[in-house]
Amino acid sequence: MHSLLKRQIRKFLPADVAEMPELDFFLQAVSRSYQNNDDKLEMIQRSTTISSKELSSANRELLQKIKNQKKIFDSLSEVVRVMDHSENGLDDNKEEVGAIKIAARIEQQTKKILQLTEEKNDLLNDLEEQNESLNNYAHMVSHDLKSPIRNMHTLMSWIAEEEHEKFSEESKYNCSLVTQNLTKVDNLIDGILRHATLEAHEEEKTNVSLNELIHEIKNTIFIPENIEVNIEGSLPVLYKDKYKLEHLFKNLITNAVKATEGLLKGEIIIAAIEKKDYWKFSVKDNGKGIPEKYQESIFNMFKKLENNANATGIGLALVKKIVNIYSGEIWLESQLEKGTVFYFTIKK
Repeated sequence: MHSLLKRQIRKFLPADVAEMPELDFFLQAVSRSYQNNDDKLEMIQRSTTISSKELSSANRELLQKIKNQKKIFDSLSEVVRVMDHSENGLDDNKEEVGAIKIAARIEQQTKKILQLTEEKNDLLNDLEEQNESLNNYAHMVSHDLKSPIRNMHTLMSWIAEEEHEKFSEESKYNCSLVTQNLTKVDNLIDGILRHATLEAHEEEKTNVSLNELIHEIKNTIFIPENIEVNIEGSLPVLYKDKYKLEHLFKNLITNAVKATEGLLKGEIIIAAIEKKDYWKFSVKDNGKGIPEKYQESIFNMFKKLENNANATGIGLALVKKIVNIYSGEIWLESQLEKGTVFYFTIKK
């Protein structure tokens, strides 16, 4: 307590009381109470200041949450409006949609999605069972057909060899036709089986150098001396199934060889261009070309351009299926007597 205040208090007290020593203790107690009150007041002021800052921060966060919720509500309202428009043919004017309606519509659409998902899973399971049955059937038919065909082929070879001197030229020619047709049927069965079981064939993915793969293919198929198979630039290394890549390029190169075998100098050029998400390949030849009326249907099963004893009409259908497995596309450009270019893409 300030000394002036003490003096004023003593002035208004009786003289005997003002001089009492107990009065000092009383005044000190009053002074301490003032000090405690000041300290508490300061604490209250400090607490109020802190609470005000926290409240301001909380208000800002709450305001942001309200804005975010309003955006979500507006988005949901727009979704419901679009659903109503698509189902009931409403006009394009934006309508106010209540929260209850939004919840009901979302619940309704969720049930539809769950139902569609369940139906999709059932279809996938059914498709998987059908594919397995198809593969088993293809193997069974292949085995049951190929055995008698090969037996007939062997018997015809024996007959032609043993009765060679007795047969007339016409009989020899007919035996030759029988043998060719048996070979054709054998190749056809192989092609159908390969096409039917292609997706079921699982081979571990590896880094496949296409430069080396093309070299291997050139050594395994018959290429006449008048035909050159060249790589333009360099081909990439793909992390894929080698079995499918081999059939893909082998069929296209074989077709190009057939298209150029009648030329004095046939040329087949294989090239690749790198794009952002995929590789674009081309197999080009300078052969006889493909008539325009066949260009759209040439990838269909059993589609052939000529009556060749060894042709099955499955090769390009198999090529298209492999390209589809690799999430790609295939197309061609061709002019009669000028050549053909097959383009296809493979996703990286």
